[in-house]
Amino acid sequence: MTFFTIVTRGLMRRPVRTGLTLAGISIGIAAVVALVGMAWGYEKSIGKQLDVIGIDMIVSNMTGGIMPKTFDASVEDKIAQLPKIKETTSLLMQLISVEDAPMIMVSGRKWGGFTWHQLKVVEGRMIKDEHEPAVVLGRLAAEVLKKKVGDTVQLDSDELNVVGIVDGGSVVENGAIILSLAVMQKVTLNEGKVNFIDIRLQPGTDKDAVTETAAEIKKIFPEGRAVKASEVVGTSQGFRVARAMSWSTSILAITVGILGVMNTMLMTVFERTHEIGILLAVGWRRQRVMLMVLCESALLGLLGGILGVILGAAGLMIMETTPAIKGLLEPDLSPRLLIISVIIAVVVGLISGLYPAWRSSRLSPAVAIQS
Repeated sequence: MTFFTIVTRGLMRRPVRTGLTLAGISIGIAAVVALVGMAWGYEKSIGKQLDVIGIDMIVSNMTGGIMPKTFDASVEDKIAQLPKIKETTSLLMQLISVEDAPMIMVSGRKWGGFTWHQLKVVEGRMIKDEHEPAVVLGRLAAEVLKKKVGDTVQLDSDELNVVGIVDGGSVVENGAIILSLAVMQKVTLNEGKVNFIDIRLQPGTDKDAVTETAAEIKKIFPEGRAVKASEVVGTSQGFRVARAMSWSTSILAITVGILGVMNTMLMTVFERTHEIGILLAVGWRRQRVMLMVLCESALLGLLGGILGVILGAAGLMIMETTPAIKGLLEPDLSPRLLIISVIIAVVVGLISGLYPAWRSSRLSPAVAIQS
């Protein structure tokens, strides 16, 4: 009988209990995959959007929430005069409920600004001018809202015509309702207000010049902050909150899994007292007995981790198709996340097996054989 056979036989002794333990671990790991995959996916989707549009810096006032506060649109004119800045444009964006969609991005964009350039019309036409009471929908937004060219969209108390369906090149762009800044300001009662200024820098601008430009923008707009587009995800309070919430919830689920594995391994040790006594009597070292228990718990973690990854990936795929998620982000199912999740499950198994392994190594062979 090999060492591996002894390990697997211990788990198969009580298949129902082992199955329930695997279920507990897999649910915890599925939570990790689903929640962290959503958080990472949101960050990845925003990063891709910024890259597609070609934004170098973003100016906003992020104090107080996930979406930034509005500020006077005249700030853009002052920032545009700085020497290293090639081009600027301003936006008013809101993440709101629209008709049957629980949450959707509505993006009011300065007419003629470069944030319009990457939009490709796939059906209908583009908005004629900055005062036309109309919107274009990203492909995913049109699916979520079940709208086609010629329909209307209710934004607050106004009904706006859908004149086109566009492809923006990223999930966030394709999941948005897009209209002119002037109409957005009128509809939302934010006349003269914006909450983002997007910046393109002069070609060849180095890091020091970017830092100097950010400092100059701070002088112009003390309440705001200018951040390189590549650093938006890492420095945003909203993204940090999303990461913290996803990991804290995952840790709670993992803790439940640890307790379940520990209970299973303790019961296994108690039930196999006689067997462990015989193994010690025939020459097994106490360290080998500990290794046997740790291998059993690690195997439980590995199997639970694989099952949890499958469940979590399936859950993410299902959630991606729901109106609440579709068009807002593309969940991250990268190999990195899946490998990390399985490693966490194995570590959970090892941690859970430490105390039962120590207990098994403390057994007296003579007493154990008699029990």
